[in-house]
Formats: sequence, structure tokens, C-alpha cells
Amino acid sequence: MRKLFNGVITAVLIVGCTVQGTEKSAITSEYNARSNDFNFGWKFLLAEDSASIDESAPGFQDSEWRDVRLPHDWSVEHPFDSINGEGATGYLPGGTGWYRKHFDLKPEQNKTTYIVFDGVYNNSEVWVNGQKLGFHPYGYSPFYYDISHALNGDGKGNVVAVKVDRTRYVDSRWYSGSGIYRNVELISTDRLHIPVWGTFITTPEVSSESALARMDVQVKNDYTNDKSVEINTDILDANGKKVTSSRSYVNVRAEQTASVLQEFNIPTPSFWDLDAPSLYKAVTTISSNGKQTDQYETVFGIRSIRFDTDGGFFLNGKNIKIKGVCLHHDGGLVGAAVPKGVWRRRLQKLKDGGCNAIRISHNPASQEFLDLCDEMGFLVQDEFYDEWDYPKDKRLNQQERHVDYHSRGHAGHFQEWAEKDLKTVVQAHRNHPSIFQWSIGNEIEWTYHPRYRNVTGYFNMNWKGNYFWEQPPISPEEIKQRYKDIPGREYILSETAQKLSRWTKEMDTTRYVTANCILPSASHLSGYTDALDVVGYSYRRVLYDYGHEHYPEKPIMGTENLGQWHEWKAVAERDHISGLFIWTGVDYMGESHNAWPRKATPSGLLDVGGFEKGSYHMYKTLWDDAPHIHIATQTLEKSINKIDEASGLLVANDPDAWKTRTWFWQDVNNHWNYDAKETMSVEIYSNCEEVELFLNEKSLGSRRLSEFEDHIYKWAVPFEEGTLEARGKKDQEMVTSKLVTAGQPAAISIVTDKSVLNPDGYDVAHIIVQLVDAESNPVKSEDRQISFMVNGDARILGVDNGAPDNVQHYQAKSIVTSQGRAMMLIQSNQNPSDLTITARSKGLGSASVNLTIK
Repeated sequence: MRKLFNGVITAVLIVGCTVQGTEKSAITSEYNARSNDFNFGWKFLLAEDSASIDESAPGFQDSEWRDVRLPHDWSVEHPFDSINGEGATGYLPGGTGWYRKHFDLKPEQNKTTYIVFDGVYNNSEVWVNGQKLGFHPYGYSPFYYDISHALNGDGKGNVVAVKVDRTRYVDSRWYSGSGIYRNVELISTDRLHIPVWGTFITTPEVSSESALARMDVQVKNDYTNDKSVEINTDILDANGKKVTSSRSYVNVRAEQTASVLQEFNIPTPSFWDLDAPSLYKAVTTISSNGKQTDQYETVFGIRSIRFDTDGGFFLNGKNIKIKGVCLHHDGGLVGAAVPKGVWRRRLQKLKDGGCNAIRISHNPASQEFLDLCDEMGFLVQDEFYDEWDYPKDKRLNQQERHVDYHSRGHAGHFQEWAEKDLKTVVQAHRNHPSIFQWSIGNEIEWTYHPRYRNVTGYFNMNWKGNYFWEQPPISPEEIKQRYKDIPGREYILSETAQKLSRWTKEMDTTRYVTANCILPSASHLSGYTDALDVVGYSYRRVLYDYGHEHYPEKPIMGTENLGQWHEWKAVAERDHISGLFIWTGVDYMGESHNAWPRKATPSGLLDVGGFEKGSYHMYKTLWDDAPHIHIATQTLEKSINKIDEASGLLVANDPDAWKTRTWFWQDVNNHWNYDAKETMSVEIYSNCEEVELFLNEKSLGSRRLSEFEDHIYKWAVPFEEGTLEARGKKDQEMVTSKLVTAGQPAAISIVTDKSVLNPDGYDVAHIIVQLVDAESNPVKSEDRQISFMVNGDARILGVDNGAPDNVQHYQAKSIVTSQGRAMMLIQSNQNPSDLTITARSKGLGSASVNLTIK
């Protein structure tokens, strides 16, 4: 329920995550027998468009078909290709892929069977036993088919076939991957059942004493006669204890679906919060004539959200700043088929750095990703589209400038599919407590060229300023008049926005509708922001006060921001700005047009291997209250600093440059290995009020954070081998950090983030190697070739070193380190096994680590 009054939008709700498949949430499932993991036992062929779906046709039993398990991304299995690939999508290929799976399932008269795909990229067609079930173009929205009618009568030898047409291999501005890259499940239940995504939990009243919950339950009757139905729902807490229940009765007409509203009073509820994301479970049983026909689970959380135009964002009544990052959906070496354990490692690092929110850019998330955010305590902005009526240029962003077959994206399907895809996403995702915003689009203004660009005054005048850092050069009145004078195209942005917002609210009114606006000075005046509950500004922090002054009725926040101090400073100083989303939390593949060998965009706080960068440590000092120190070094020549002639102190080359730094952090190292007597730039990122720097126990002086407008401690230090140590104090608590000069590489250090894996075919371990010297100090200034060997029953997912310009084949078993570091990712199979992973390098010997799959 949402109320709008006095410039305050209030939304209070209970939301949860629908359990459709093999649930791996914090609450374990003991009921849900209707869903079956359908990810194993598939075959795959990368083939021509003319490949046959007929099992008897030549080629099906051919050796070119190979066994795969889902999720699967075929693009990332190939070498990077600077000639035939495109930087926009990470220099990896597309093509046409075919998937096939044999399964036995008898079509019982009283059973309905669905196949559910959480995501297939893209333009998929599905057949069962030669019967075509449908076509689904969008690669990010889930979909399902009722396959009951297509099953073989004896239940033997059923075949599902999926064609994926990714021949348009530059159809995105980032790496999308190719194939059935998200989970698939088979649901088989009685013909009287709760359909896929058939429950929705909200609450109109929440307090510390009680919560009034309401659950809409859909009941589908596939029988040819009417059914009298009993619906019983138990609410369980995190310990599995029943806290309340509700029973309802309804008559469901033949071959129809009925909706039933149930209410629950939950005493002394445990709230879903960032630090304590408590989850409940609703277990709903469907019965008719005393016989149970279906059981369905919905995991949910209780929380309230509110945006105030003057006071910012409130979660459970507490005012907090949204400390968010944007994330694309690739996981580095695994491409788009990201195991849950890979996301867990990355999200935990972001959490440890103070991050509390994720913007899914620029497409809906997977169910598994949202489950993790529910469990770990992240707010989520779930985004629908990067383009609407008109396409973006996939290589150069903004309006389209490359018109070719390979770069046609989803805009060509938008008119026919937008409503269905959007409503499907909301229906599938709306029970996740992590989701607090629906974003209907990203920087859409560019595509309605030239109207939006030309009305702002930034781009079609003899104006010499920079729209990133300056106020609009013309008044709001003049912008509005220009908008009226410049004719629109066939489709009007504000009208499409209203449709998308309306469709969203037809499915869910408990979250805020937003969009990432790149030209808000025009969007506010064109009717675009009328469709939004919260207006997101993309790289427009200089307009925060402008927007609040001219449009005081609209909550404003940053929805795409630079990972720099000036961005957070602008938020921290303004109560009316609720937070931001940094571009990006993790480096992502793609958006690298003509940048070979850079195949990834290095704007993240973490690199593509999930390793922390300098910007990570800066934001940890801003977002996390615990005292923190990170030492970054660089030669004076390569640094952004210089020695001030008057004081002899290290200062910025340009004292105002920090105010306009953009996506990429400065080139710095995390080692103390340089030439003797060379003067070094030492930067320290810290939230300590005071830091003292030592070289070989000799003090180089204390400085206070208040001395540095750019929030970076600085020292000029003549290099000398030994130990560089920083000691800081915050709230009377001491913290230290040190760098030690390393000798020549002498050995390999090897560690794993998990020593025991589940034999489920999903669990993963990150095997990290680091070059070390004879004293076991990490060597980060030299690199070597590392070869891996795995002894035992496990799957090798690939190798990486985290560098954005690393174009070594991910599927290799050897790699050249970056910063003396490399990583192998392994995944369990479905058998218990003892594993030994060994890393070798010429002249350095070998090192091993043991794991157990049990």
C-alpha cells in the first residue's frame, strides 16, 4: 500500500521470494516436492541455423554434440578474438546454439507439468517431442511453458530441445553471454494447483508489536469440472516454528484460475534489515474433497520503506544512506553462467566494504542472485530495460550510429513484448524483500534523439562547458519551450514511461518506480519524471540542489555515479539525497569498443577476479565505520601527485582535479618494490582522524585527514628497502597496515576459500595463488606463468588473474599472473571425492591445497 502526502511517499510491505526450484535460501525446505532441478543431463551443439530438432536427423548422435550442465554460457568457452569479436560484448562470439535433454515423465491424467527457464540469452525457441511451445526473445526475463500435452504417452524418451539464436553478437553494450545461462526447473503437480509465481505477500500494517500480512494466492484448476478448494497456509519463522496460520475456501471453475486473499497477524515480527535480514516462510497447501493436491512455499521478509523528499530514505523507520553499486551480470571467467558461490564471494566483499544496495544494470536479475541479496541483506533496484522504442548504439552508447545486423538488440521486440516481459519479471520477483525499487529504464533519453539532447542547451549551442559538472546553460522555462518547439518522433518518451510505470503498478504498488535519467533537466519538464516515484540522476550530482529547488515534490537520488570521493561527499552533505549507486561494484566484461586487449571495463571497486582495488579501499573508509588503512604507492612520474617546492610535501598535481575525476581510479600499486633512492608517491586511504607513516620504524611524520580536501593522505618518500607502515587512530582505536619489500619470487602460496564442497554439482571453490619470496612475503611487482593440475573428481571452470586486459583463454589450465596473483575456479561434481589442486611455475616448484567433496 502506498500513500503520497506532503511530498512523502510511504510504502509498507511484506515481501518474499517464491520457491520454485532447488531452494538454497537461509530457510531450508522440507515440503517442496513438486519442483525438480532440470539442469543436468543436457547435450549442446553450436551449429548452423538449419540444425534439425528431429532426434532421428543426422547429427544428433554425432560426436559434435557434447554433454553440458546448466547454467551454461557457450561464448565464454571460446578464446578472445580481436578480429571477429567486438569490444562492446567482450571480444567473444555469439552464434546459434542447440540444447537437448532426454527425460522420462509419464503424462498422468491429473497432472500438470511446466518447464521454467529463469533466463535464456536470447531469441529462444523451445520444443518438446517435436511440438513447438513458443518463442521468447528477451534474454533477461524468466518464462515457462505447460508441457503436459506434449509428453509421450508412455512417459519414455521425452526430448526437450532449445534453440538459441545469438547471431546478433553485438546486441548489447556489455557482455551478455549466450545460451541457457540461468537455472531451469521442471514442475509437476496436480491439475488443481498454485501456478508458477502464484503467490504475493504484502502488509498494510507493520509495527514492532505485530504485522498484518496479506497474501494473494492464485489457484489454477486445469480439470474439466469445478472444484471446491481449501487453502491452508502456515507461517514459519527462521527456526521453522509455526507462528500463525490461515484457512480459506473457494470454488474454482473448470479450466479457470481464482484468487484468494488470506490475512495473518504475525506477533513481534523480526524485521528484514540490512544487518539482520530475517526471513519467514509461508507454506500453502491446496486440498479438495479431503485430498491434498499441491503445496507451495514462499520465503519472505517483513520491512517498511519510505522516501522523503527532504529527509531521504527510511528502512524500518530508520533513516539510512543508500550505499549502492551497479552490477552487470557476468562473473568474469564463468561469463554469464555464474555459480551462486561466485556471487556470494563478491557480494560478501562488497558488504565488508560497507555496500548495502545493488542496482542490477541494466536488466532483471536472476532468482538465485535475488535469493542471495535477501539472505545477505542488500537492497536491490531491479531494472527492466536499457532501451525502449529506439535502439542505442551498442558500440558507442547514446543514439544509434552503427546500423548493422549484428548490433540489433531488444528494441526491435519492444512494442510486442514489453508489457508481457515487464509484468512477468515483477510477478516472478515481487516477493523478494531485497527489492525496494523497480527501474523502468537506463539513460533512455539518448535514444529519443535529437529532442532530449537539443532541448537541454548543453549540446547544440556554442556553449563551452561540460554537462557533467555544470548547471544547465539555459533556464527551465527555456528548456520547456524548446521541448515544445522541437517535434518528437513516432514514439514519445514520456508516454512510454507512463505505460511502463502503469504496468509495473498493476503488478505491485509496494515498491517505488524509478529510472536512471541522464538528462534530468529535460526529463523533469517533458513529463518523463511524472511517471516516476523517485527520480534517479545519472552522473548529475551537480544538479542535486537544482532538482530539489525546482521540483521539490520529487525524491531524488543518484542511480549511476562515479566511484570517487566527490560523489559520496555530495550525498553525505545533503539530507534530501538518499544515496547513490557507483558504476560499478565489480569490473565487467564488454563496453570496450576498439580497446583491445582491454576486454573489460575497469570501473569497479573489485576487478573481474573479485579482488579489491584502490577505489574499494577508499569507499570502505567512507561507508564502513570500522577504522581502516590502505597503502597505495607509485613512482612520482606515474602518479597524480607532485612535491610542493615551498613545503616539500606531496600534493596533487592539480588541487581541484579530485572534484571531477571520473570512472577509473588512479594507477597505484600495493607493494614496496622500487629503485633505490627514487622518490615515491605514497597515498593512504583511511577513515582515521590521524595517520603516522613509518619507514623501517623511522617516523615520517603524522598527518590529519582534515588536511586533505580530496580525502587522501599523501607522503613523498625516498624509496628504501624494508617495511613501510601506517598507523592510524579513529575513535581512540588503533589500526595499522604495512608493505614489505619483497625479494625475487622463490615459491608459490596457494589458498582456497572453501575446504569442503557439497557434492551437488554447484558448489565452487576459488583457488588463489600468489608469488612469494624466500621469506613468504607476497611478490606483487613481478609475474610468472602458473600451471594448475587438479587430482580428483571436480570440474575446472577456468583461470584468471583479474586484469582487465588479460585475454588469455579462460578455459586454459595455465595463466600468467597479474600482481603476482592468479586464480582457478573449480566446481564440485555429484560424487564424493578428495581433491588436490597443485600450482607449478618454472623455477619456483609447486604448491598444493587439499579439498574434500562430501
